[in-house]
Amino acid sequence: MPALCQVLCQTRGGAEVWNAVDSGRCLQTYSLHSEAVRAARWSPCGQRVLTGGFDCALHLTDLETGTQVFSGQSNFRVTTLKFHPKDHNLFVCGGFSPEVKAWDVRAGKVVRSYKATIQQTLDILFLREGSEFLSSTDASSRDSADRTIIAWDFRSSAKISNQIFHERYTCPSLALHPREPVFLAQTNGNYLALFSAVWPYRMSRRRRYEGHKVEGYAVGCECSPDGDLLVTGSADGRVLLYCFRTASRARTLHGHTQACVGTTFHPVLPSVLATCSWEGDIKIWH
Repeated sequence: MPALCQVLCQTRGGAEVWNAVDSGRCLQTYSLHSEAVRAARWSPCGQRVLTGGFDCALHLTDLETGTQVFSGQSNFRVTTLKFHPKDHNLFVCGGFSPEVKAWDVRAGKVVRSYKATIQQTLDILFLREGSEFLSSTDASSRDSADRTIIAWDFRSSAKISNQIFHERYTCPSLALHPREPVFLAQTNGNYLALFSAVWPYRMSRRRRYEGHKVEGYAVGCECSPDGDLLVTGSADGRVLLYCFRTASRARTLHGHTQACVGTTFHPVLPSVLATCSWEGDIKIWH
């Protein structure tokens, strides 16, 4: 398991591991890419880091030794990565391409492709223990709103549904609730939309989370480990926490001078929150 006080940050050409709680120091820098890194993920075991960048490269790095466990070359600039929740040798990546691709680390190659009539994948979210996943895309015009969120069958690569979100906004980030069969989509309409995580993935018309600003930034969102709170950044630098049940605002944190684009709860210490902003700073909240 990873040290509980460490956070992972993507950088211009690699990834950095920071001591988030105690010293606030950078513990290790991994310079793996020749261009900007837009996606970085801890492996589920916490001992490796998966990164993807604008150089189209993919790297899985052992944190203790610094060696490359896996390296691959995509045919597009990578902006999002997700490990399969059950088979941790598999991961899915998307970016500036009409395709999302599943890789097998053991074989070192692409094992499945998922094709849609889009230009870019913004985020990926696994559902139902990995049998299905969602991709959010850049499609938002009047004749393409039915492709904003797409549900896929992981094994067959078949498209399950593209009739999920019909409003004319893109969704830069997705989040799964830890207990309820629902997921959330951050929208450029300046609200978080709530959906069923079971087909036909209906959007709730009674509950939405409003008060923050997205305004074209890739603002992230997340549920607390117990599912009671939702957290989101905001284009004006604020961090907002909402009550999941009532959609009321629980708290507002004023911590950044530029857009807050990343927010994440500590997986073990629920009172610890990490946020990051467009200006490059990282803050830990207790």
